[in-house]
Parts: sequence; C-alpha cells; structure tokens
Amino acid sequence: MLGFSTYAALLPELRDEWRMSNAEAGIVSGMFFAGYIGTVSLWTALTDRVDARRVYAIGSLFAAAGSAGFALLAGGFASAIVFQVLLGVGIAATYMPGLRMLSDRVAGPYPSRYIAFYTSFFGIGTALSYALAGSITARYGWHATFFASALGPIIAGGLVAALQPVKAPGRGRFTLQSLFPVGAWRRVLADRASAGYTLGYMAHCLELFGSRAWMVAFLAFSASLHRGDSFPWTGPAIAAVVNLLAVPASIVGNEVALRTGRRRWILIVMASSGTSGLILASAAPWNWALVLALLIGYSMLVMAESGTLTAGLVGAAPAELRGAAMGLYSLAGFAGGLLGPVVFGTALDLAGGATQAWAWIAAYAAIGAGCLAAPFVARIGGRG
Repeated sequence: MLGFSTYAALLPELRDEWRMSNAEAGIVSGMFFAGYIGTVSLWTALTDRVDARRVYAIGSLFAAAGSAGFALLAGGFASAIVFQVLLGVGIAATYMPGLRMLSDRVAGPYPSRYIAFYTSFFGIGTALSYALAGSITARYGWHATFFASALGPIIAGGLVAALQPVKAPGRGRFTLQSLFPVGAWRRVLADRASAGYTLGYMAHCLELFGSRAWMVAFLAFSASLHRGDSFPWTGPAIAAVVNLLAVPASIVGNEVALRTGRRRWILIVMASSGTSGLILASAAPWNWALVLALLIGYSMLVMAESGTLTAGLVGAAPAELRGAAMGLYSLAGFAGGLLGPVVFGTALDLAGGATQAWAWIAAYAAIGAGCLAAPFVARIGGRG
C-alpha cells in the first residue's frame, strides 16, 4: 500500500508542475481505480482456481512497477495516467485476493472481526503512504518518494509467499464466463441484502476516495485562508495522522453494528459522514485546530461503516458464490473510487476553482450525495 496515496499527497505540487486543471488532476487520481476495476474480476476469479498467493505475488510486481514508473518516467498528464492504471492493476491483485486468503484461513463465531481488522489495515497502509510521501519529498523530491514506495509491494509479496498454501476450491477450465461471471453476479444481485451491501459500498468508496485524494489540497486551501498561525505540520503529515486515527473507526463500527444491527448502523453513519463533509468544507477559514478536529471526525465517520459493509457482503453471499460476490462488490466499490476524485475535481472547476470557498463546499457535497441519499433510498426500498 505504500504507493497508494503518493500521488494524492503530492497532488497540489504535481498539478502545478504539470499544469493540470483540477479535473485533470482528479482524472489522474481516478485512473488508479480504472486499473483496479478493469482487472479485479480476473484476479478474484483466479482465486477460485489457483492458490491466491500466486495472484498476490503477480499483483505485487504490478504495484511496484507503477510506483517505479512514476519515479523514472512520469512527466505529465498522459504518462501519470499510465502509471496510476498500473498501480491500480497491482492493488486489484492484492486487496481482494488478500481478503480471500484471510477468509480461507480463519474460523470462529466472529469472522467479521478478522475482516474488519483486514479492511482497517487498508487505512494503515494509506496513512503510511502519506507519511512516506511527506517525509521523503521534503528531503529528496517527489521522484525519490515514488521510488521508495515501490519497495513496499516487493516486501509484501515476500511475506505472503511465506504463508502455508491452501488448495483452491474451483475446478474446470478458466473461461471468459469465469472472468465475467454475469450469471453469478445476477444471482448475487437478486438477493436484496447482497445488492444493498454492494451499492452501499459503491457510495462509501466514492466519498472515501474522493475525500482522500483531495485531502492534502484541501488543507493547503484552508491554510491559505488563515491569518497568522496555521497548521503546524505539512499536509501529507496531517493526512497520514488523520488516516491512522480513522483506522479504529472501522473496527469499533463493526462491533457496534453487531449489537445494534448492520443496516441501522450503516444508514446512520452514511448520513452523518455526508453531513460532516459539508461542515468541514464550510469550516476551511476557521482556526486550524478546529479544522483539524473536524477533518479527523469526518474521516472517522467515512470509515465507520467500511468493515460492516464488507462483513455483511461476505456473510450474505452463498459460499459457492463468494468469490464472484467479492469480485462484484469490489468492482462496484472501486467504480465509486474511480468517480470520487474526478467528481470532486470537476465540481471544483465548475464552482469557480480551488481558490473559491464555495467550490470546496460543492465538491464535498458532490462526493457525499450518495451517502446522504442512502437513508431515503433504503426507506423507499423497504427492509426486505
């Protein structure tokens, strides 16, 4: 995950150096998810037929190549897209296959706890990526940052290779049908619970990755409005700490959901996160300490239903369709991740640009619209 947030941490600098518009900067960020959703079906389908460790090893190489390509060859909008896509391909072959490896190796009365911890470590990886970018760029420049981040996937691949092998459950030839199991996806979506978790994850990811991609840029905008004292740390350093503090929210949220009900918890958190995003954007000119507190609270709320959504999908999907269900779930979620940064950047441009306070409110409203609408959609759809 070390290369996951490198571009986001450096977005303001690279946007200006490469003379990109906000929409173009958002497109580059979103292209990570284009690589992800373009190949995630392949990787997850393969885990039904081969040891997921092999898939993970291939993904580690792709992820390392994406970061290294940024370091050595990137020089503008077009080349940045290529290496963001490559990075997305690599993470697609590690994240859900990693979850599959975990689900194949754990048992007990609360498997959702393992899943919540796993999804939370995505946030830890994101925080480390921000921290690495901030510390290395300040000393050696952004090229060195991307090169250093390429080492992470190589180490991860070695760690996973040391696991005990587990025999894949699938049999038969690998076909186009196995790559795009439309029939299985229809069966998954025919179940209202599975469909709800999948669509909820899409709205969640749109807000999550849209806000993460533009977090450092928002902090830079907020700092420009402060008279006198402003943030005592750099944007990437703050983003790293904020993402790290948000990690327990997913774990704690899952525990709360086990006691109060997944559906109720998910709807409450989605409505709260969408609302708090608007408050955060409006607070940009306020004292830096208050802005920082609101940013932490917002990030926690955005993460609070993540583990619950994933655990709900895994629990709702039939065992024989679990690989296909996880593939569709990830596909829908990261499609939201693709849209999030692009929607945010486009909203900024349409509302007047990154120097206008109203534009940031519009951008946060755009990525939070799905979460704000979730309670109304659920009410119309009924409890099922």
